[in-house]
Amino acid sequence: MVRNYSDFFPARPKNDGPDKNTSRLLSLGWQPYFAQQISSDELTATPPVRVVEVHRNAFHVVGEGLDEAILPVRNATVGDWLLLDRAHPPSSRVLERQSLLKRRAPGTDRQIQLIAANIDTVFVVSSCNQDFNIARLERYIALAFEAGIDPVIVLTKSDLASDPENYVDQARTISNSVPVVTLDARGDEPGLKLAAWCKPGKTVAFLGSSGVGKSTLTNALSGTEDIATQAIREDDAKGRHTTTHRQLHVVPGGCLVLDTPGMRELQLTDVAAGIDDLFSDLNELASRCRFTDCRHETEPGCAVQAALADGTLEPGRLNRWRKLKAEEAFNSASLAERRSKDRAFGKMVRSVMKQKKQKTWGLE
Repeated sequence: MVRNYSDFFPARPKNDGPDKNTSRLLSLGWQPYFAQQISSDELTATPPVRVVEVHRNAFHVVGEGLDEAILPVRNATVGDWLLLDRAHPPSSRVLERQSLLKRRAPGTDRQIQLIAANIDTVFVVSSCNQDFNIARLERYIALAFEAGIDPVIVLTKSDLASDPENYVDQARTISNSVPVVTLDARGDEPGLKLAAWCKPGKTVAFLGSSGVGKSTLTNALSGTEDIATQAIREDDAKGRHTTTHRQLHVVPGGCLVLDTPGMRELQLTDVAAGIDDLFSDLNELASRCRFTDCRHETEPGCAVQAALADGTLEPGRLNRWRKLKAEEAFNSASLAERRSKDRAFGKMVRSVMKQKKQKTWGLE
């Protein structure tokens, strides 16, 4: 029988401080959503732990009275909650996620790479310099929308820009529902300006290219210099990789912060809904076209082309919309094709094994 949240977390005595048996899990982001997936027997036999660090050959997991390295669990990623199988950790059960960030992995094998799970807010970080790129920001935001995560654009190094408001204005054109924050990644500004999203028990993530200040921001929130940082190359504003693996940091105030390596390539797949949310204005225009299969090129009665003509739609935004939709459709179709072939191969293997068993039984 699945119990409710209160069964796992008894009420705290009044005026007696936090419950020592539950404060650790709560500080790691434990919520009713996860507790409702566990039976009383599972809770005793397989205690919940959260993946706080991912390395090539090991996971770092933390729970109530637990802090250890285990062998990786298949299809799990940083931020996941596991029911730890002490006898065989790789068999630990992954609890259903509230959110999942993923991308098509670099390379040609069309695998999906899991980035992080159970994130509440994504801070999409860019610098007010040559790194700033509207198309790249849109990719990250589409990724967040698809995962059901609230995105916030964070612009760093505004103090070094001759016209920082130009970057702010460009960022605000991406989506009316995405806040834009400018700050100095060093000092007190991150803690003050990001406080609304960095509440106790919440998990936030910094995503962006190398050198935009993700690790510096994490250090600022934690009040330490534990994460190494490096300066960007002055000639092209490109960053150097300082974070080499994904890791959750518990910072003062109870928030968990995910620092990730910079991603030079962000191929989108299975994010059609996220792209629709990001370009809701274009979808609304398209719904007013005369023909339902309008390609928004030379068709009569095209509302998109009319918006281009009267200046209410910027050509670059339309081009980026088309490019993202085409890329997403291609990648999703490719993955679907590969999955179909994998299922067919598995079916063939099972059929062959079944025939071998039947022949063996026939000899007996």
